[in-house]
Amino acid sequence: MSETSSSTERYPLLRQLDDPEGLRRLEPRQLPSLAEELRDYLIQTVSRTGGHLAAGLGVVELTLALHYIFNTPDDRLVWDVGHQAYPHKILTGRRDHMETLRQKGGVSGFPRRCESPYDTFGVGHSSTSISAALGMALAARAAGDSRCSIAVIGDGALSGGMALEALNHAGSMPEINLLVILNDNDMSISKPVGAVSNYLARVLSSRFYNSVRDGSKATLGRIPGMLHFMGRWEEHMKGMVMPGTFFEELGFTYIGPVDGHDLGNLLTTLGNMKNMRGPRLLHVVTQKGKGYRPAECDPCVYHGVSPFDPDTGEMNGSSGKLTYTKVFGQWLCDAAEADERLAAITPAMCEGSGMVEFAKRFPGRFFDVGIAEQHAVTLAAGMACDGLKPLVAIYSTFLQRAYDQLVHDVALQNLDVTFAIDRAGLVGADGPTHAGSFDLAYCRTIPNLVVMAPGDEAECRLMLQTAYEYRGPALVRYPRGAGPGVSVETGLGTLPIGKGEIRRQGKRLALLVFGTPLALALEVASQLDATVANMRFVKPLDEQLLAELADGHELLLTLEENAVQGGAGSAVNEWLAATGRIRRILNLGLPDRYIEQGTQAEQWREAGLDSASVLAAARGLLAEAAPP
Repeated sequence: MSETSSSTERYPLLRQLDDPEGLRRLEPRQLPSLAEELRDYLIQTVSRTGGHLAAGLGVVELTLALHYIFNTPDDRLVWDVGHQAYPHKILTGRRDHMETLRQKGGVSGFPRRCESPYDTFGVGHSSTSISAALGMALAARAAGDSRCSIAVIGDGALSGGMALEALNHAGSMPEINLLVILNDNDMSISKPVGAVSNYLARVLSSRFYNSVRDGSKATLGRIPGMLHFMGRWEEHMKGMVMPGTFFEELGFTYIGPVDGHDLGNLLTTLGNMKNMRGPRLLHVVTQKGKGYRPAECDPCVYHGVSPFDPDTGEMNGSSGKLTYTKVFGQWLCDAAEADERLAAITPAMCEGSGMVEFAKRFPGRFFDVGIAEQHAVTLAAGMACDGLKPLVAIYSTFLQRAYDQLVHDVALQNLDVTFAIDRAGLVGADGPTHAGSFDLAYCRTIPNLVVMAPGDEAECRLMLQTAYEYRGPALVRYPRGAGPGVSVETGLGTLPIGKGEIRRQGKRLALLVFGTPLALALEVASQLDATVANMRFVKPLDEQLLAELADGHELLLTLEENAVQGGAGSAVNEWLAATGRIRRILNLGLPDRYIEQGTQAEQWREAGLDSASVLAAARGLLAEAAPP
């Protein structure tokens, strides 16, 4: 039997659908069977490619219902973060391309406007959906268009200040056609899901209820004091049985909570809400990992997965090398053991940042603030004001969201805060939304801030302790994945601030390396008899070492896994110009474009940061400088 015919037999309904138009031609009674097929197809696909799994499993029924009830893509559907959008991608023309998920040239792991008209907004960072959908709703109003804008946001993402700002703004405009779907997949907002809640949702979204409510308000509004009384009565009656008072106070019509896996009820409720106007919010309770037992039992582990056995859930083994994230996690526990003032903060990235063991051993000193990067940084600033030694563990791409707090609340006051910046540089399959391409450039301009980039795992640990002991703001940035395999000492040693080292002495050409390209530079230099300097500090620069390198070599080449523009190489250029040491210099780093998803090795080649590319660039520099 051919693969196509076998697949058609396994997914008879799903294989009929090339877009939501086909979905809307199905009978409602067929949708539960389609949900089963879609869930199984998602599991089978992600088991081969890796990617985000549990979140998508939790929104299968919701995704079907949204595309079935609303006229997408004319009605704008905006997904928050986007890791739950795999079922959406399967239903919107990308089913047969899911085998390329997160691979070079393949389907993105996040919604992208250039990939499909159904991806109405490109995402990757949290808490943006309501703002974007509100903007689309205002554009529709300006054009006289009746289309609906729908934002799907998780309860975790709702902790982001931007989402609350958007809710506050949207609630002041009763004429817009905006629907917010609150996907509550952690039961963190409310628990009353069942027959009563579903009944209330159907009633409160029905045309009858809303016409009676609006008509009563219009009639009773003519009686002095009655409109105010009726509004308070309605608010208190609803507040007794559901948690919607907060959203109602913001100006939203609140419906829910409803069971996000009850397709019949979802279709009825969404159908009713489609015919309503103004800002409204549907509270849907779902189970993360729904329908796949391993993911149901441990949705955190199965949030993002490597390829795995779909029958057992067992994931493919790792390389066994010590990752930079593990180096940080081990150092954090050791440092906390030695200093009870240490407090660690993360914006919802406990597992990703390697803080699970610390959270278990030191629960009173661990603070997960949710998806609230700005708050995380200023919280640390407040701690530092009153005697604690706070550390903020955050991904490079997410630190971008707290830049003002880094500048104004920490550095300006010269507060003793340590920053452990994970996922610096290119990150592979997560693509440009998660790459840490700019931190050296945007951090080295900040006064009082010490900026370090380790060349290997051992140096990473030393720098973390150096940053922690430094009496002021200090930052260590390190990449995703494993290092070159250097043995890591278990002590709490430090490095002298602002001092680099010569790792290889050569002639004519000196390679000045900032961070993890160190092993690459040593490989290239061995073929050219070049000098290699492990600069270690982006700020402050080792000016004595720079002078020795500039005075002792004809040519300089800087190397960093960061944007070339404004990066560490630019800092070297500025120093050379300021001291009158004009040298032929080549700056290598990330080019002025976004590097698309792929393996990290593929991304390095595209950026010109693989050994062949760097060797060719160095040889070209030497050839240009050769005497005629």
